[in-house]
Amino acid sequence: MHKLPLYRQLAAHYREAIDAGTLVPGERMPSIRTLMQRHDVSLSTALQICRHLESEGALEARPRAGYFVRPRALLALTPANEPGPALPDPAQYVGVHERVSHFISSPKQVETETNFAGACGAPELYPAEALRTAAMRALRQNPDLFSKTVPRTGEPQFRNVLAKRALVSRMNLAADDIIVTHGCIEALNLALRAVTQPGDTVAVESPTFFGLLQILESLGLRALEIPNSPQTGISLEALELAAQAYGNIKAVVVVPNFQNPLCSVMPDSHKAQLVEWCEARQIALIEDDTYAATGNGEAIPAALKAWDRTGNVIHCASLHKILAPGMRLGWMAPGKWHARINMLKYAQSRYNDALLQLAAADFMASSAYDRHLRRLRAHLQTQRESVAEAVATYFPQGTRLSVPEGGMAMWIELPERRSSEALFHAALHDGIRIVPGLMCSNSRRFDHFIRLSCGGLYTREVDHALRRLGQLISALPSNAASERSGQKPVHR
Repeated sequence: MHKLPLYRQLAAHYREAIDAGTLVPGERMPSIRTLMQRHDVSLSTALQICRHLESEGALEARPRAGYFVRPRALLALTPANEPGPALPDPAQYVGVHERVSHFISSPKQVETETNFAGACGAPELYPAEALRTAAMRALRQNPDLFSKTVPRTGEPQFRNVLAKRALVSRMNLAADDIIVTHGCIEALNLALRAVTQPGDTVAVESPTFFGLLQILESLGLRALEIPNSPQTGISLEALELAAQAYGNIKAVVVVPNFQNPLCSVMPDSHKAQLVEWCEARQIALIEDDTYAATGNGEAIPAALKAWDRTGNVIHCASLHKILAPGMRLGWMAPGKWHARINMLKYAQSRYNDALLQLAAADFMASSAYDRHLRRLRAHLQTQRESVAEAVATYFPQGTRLSVPEGGMAMWIELPERRSSEALFHAALHDGIRIVPGLMCSNSRRFDHFIRLSCGGLYTREVDHALRRLGQLISALPSNAASERSGQKPVHR
């Protein structure tokens, strides 16, 4: 009989110690570095031990403190989690563009009826009529709008509103600190182009948004995947060890608030420590803060930029998810790279449309925008809860998930390591589109996860599609046995 992987053997060893009371609830687990030395294992294996125990509910991660044994009452909980994605060793780049493009283009080959792939709200959730009215008002007030050149960094009125609204994220920005972009994707492109050269290494969360992996590939950059915890965000310990091992990391890219796809929020203490770590090593820190306003309740989590005192954080955001998908309005606060990014923006795409900026500024300056955000957050919370309830009802036993406090998607672990790639093709045949987990990494380590959008309205058709997904998952072959035997799972 083939043995379990080493990290599973060691995880079982520590789980037995926890069950026996040798390690008591609240006690600190040996550190990653201690595990490496004690068992003569790699960083990857040591991380996998703790992440596996965390996925079983035996450990919990605490910001800036490490892993601790969970209270007895919590040991039975099984949130969706990945037992420690390994760092590439050495820092290795594997292209994903072809694979991602395949999944993105596949739905065009069939008539898709239900789309769980796009992390965006339903059209009914956005203030279309109010924005049309704002646009008409802008044209009346500026009759020569289409014949004038737009300011290079964006309309002052729009940048002023963005700066005022940034206060809720604990950022102190002036309008001149802001550059308007064509969505957050252009902002991320500009940020990476400003701080890297082709061939450089960029640290990213794992799992991460597949669009970021496409950007890195298109710019000729190497993605170094760093484990990402649903509780604390990117692993600072793993990031430090990776910096020591490779020494050529030029930037770190993270989504600190309602991360895509985990929908987790990085604690404030972790955010401050990450900003300090990057500044001390002169590594650019790029944050994508697109989802911050989608959480439950009124409070909006702080941006990483709130702790930036030297301009080392490049803040990128968008109105695509929270106000108007059709506007493609994004913005960034580039910090000390402002002049370079301004030049790159001019060379790459020139100016943004003035009418859309003025219409957005008009609406965002009013109390109607606050009312819209309250309605949007309430709808999204209801939709997340409805999707989670359906998954719990329709998906087979062993499915694991954590109901997020914000965001527009849900990260779900399939039982018995069933293949998300196989599920993608089976679901597509039935007119259902999902994001298979292997799109969220350069490796296949997340193939037994899927990302489901919960931004759309929960309708009878959505309920039927989720029921059908549960049936398709149940019909998939288990890959757990092949993992135990050391064989590679077969994907249809």
